[in-house]
Amino acid sequence: MTRPSFSVLMQAFFAEHLAAHKRVSPETICSYRDTFRLLLNFVQEKQRIMPSDVAVADLDSPVILSFLDHLEATRRNSVRSRNLRLAAIRSFFRYVALRDPESLSVIARVLAIPVKRADHRVVSYLTRPEMDAILASPNRAEWSGRRDHALLLTFYNTGARLSELKGLKRSAAVFGATSSLHLHGKGRKDRHVPLWPNTARILRDWFSENARSGDLAFPNARNGTLSSDGVAYILKNAVNRAIPRCPSLSSKRITPHVLRHTTAMHLLQSGVDIAVIALWLGHETIETTHIYVEADLVMKEKALGKLAAPQTKPSRFKPGDRLISFLSSL
Repeated sequence: MTRPSFSVLMQAFFAEHLAAHKRVSPETICSYRDTFRLLLNFVQEKQRIMPSDVAVADLDSPVILSFLDHLEATRRNSVRSRNLRLAAIRSFFRYVALRDPESLSVIARVLAIPVKRADHRVVSYLTRPEMDAILASPNRAEWSGRRDHALLLTFYNTGARLSELKGLKRSAAVFGATSSLHLHGKGRKDRHVPLWPNTARILRDWFSENARSGDLAFPNARNGTLSSDGVAYILKNAVNRAIPRCPSLSSKRITPHVLRHTTAMHLLQSGVDIAVIALWLGHETIETTHIYVEADLVMKEKALGKLAAPQTKPSRFKPGDRLISFLSSL
């Protein structure tokens, strides 16, 4: 039996295993694709092997470990990003084990590469004045400003992931006595998120203005789907315009996911039950949502206040009964 080449294995991994057999999301396929682009470019640069000439044996554990070190040292990737790249490589090598058993020794060594432990950081989020400043910064006298305002307000209202909003359809919004937005998110889960009256009004006006631009809720200037970089650019511009009004924004790294954290924190601080927040964000388990409880300093201060020692010195207990006094003296 002829052994499959690395190129054949790679194409089958993406076209059959991921897309057809596992039916992973487009975002997962893109993430895995970028991992192997980086890996093959690294091998070409370090070992002078063209990507189409790479063999499974060329990707033994020392090469993979060197690549992972390169991601952290040269590309300044975080430990979490490094582990995501390793997860993609492991997934591919588990697939190769079924198609190319003769490479099992290489595969075993790659699969034995450990996941690096990362520091557990408290989630970052924006205060209400900071969020208000960002929402007020787009120039709503322009088409792009009205789109950006509607997009950022929807991010804040729904706590949606970037992948859920950049290609959102106008048909996902339901307007009425109780307006809501249907989101199809991570893990192929669907959820309906209620819209605040102001958000519903802004979206309804925005959709009416762009009635001829197709079903996309937030198109780019060419009526196409916004890219992830495009959404990040919109947010960056909004933050830069808001800094003169709210200088504290200049010291924060603000991404679309920080807006998601902000929604969760503001819901928590408003007294919304953590189980409801988990449903709002589309979390698989409520344990995921507990990171916001850990990050909420206000809740911690209230708890500390309840445990504060009394200001007056408590008096010593003095039994009033002779028998109790006797027993107490023993």
